[in-house]
Amino acid sequence: MSTIPLPPWPAAELAAMTTTDLHHAARARVEQAWQRCCEVCPPLPAPTVWFDLRGACAGQAHLSRGGLRLNPVLLSENRTAFFDDVIPHEMAHWLVFHLDNGPRLKPHGREWKTVMRDLFGLAPRVTHQFDVQQAQSAPYRYQCGCRIHRFTPRRHALAASGRGYRCRHCVKTLVYAPEDVL
Repeated sequence: MSTIPLPPWPAAELAAMTTTDLHHAARARVEQAWQRCCEVCPPLPAPTVWFDLRGACAGQAHLSRGGLRLNPVLLSENRTAFFDDVIPHEMAHWLVFHLDNGPRLKPHGREWKTVMRDLFGLAPRVTHQFDVQQAQSAPYRYQCGCRIHRFTPRRHALAASGRGYRCRHCVKTLVYAPEDVL
């Protein structure tokens, strides 16, 4: 069983990739991680990979769909970190889920941490530190007495239906301020 990280993907090569090439390379990296997982669990099924995850989440082992979901915006902005950390992180979830009693185990529990350390040679970090500004769609502007706030479509719909929001700094009610009005 290997306890070293997967071989690094050349940073210059990653930086030069088009979106299509990057997605193909991410699938190849998932394949490498899957082969590493098969060293300890040979019957492990290969996951399908989708690039349809949105928001602040970098990746998900989507067990009911049978694969991994990756955030294409965060992948594009954090290429090396995705290849070094996010893909092994999600593959560790994939492996643990397919162990005996896997569905009953905690997502970031002892077994997952062991896979991260002993199989991938990585620190078992639960969250990433990526800048998620571009990945989170928050096109609706709201204003208070001290600043501009950005709302997601969901929060904007709640505000439009009557839910009130206040600024945590000046405690004034937030008021919708469309881009063209300011």
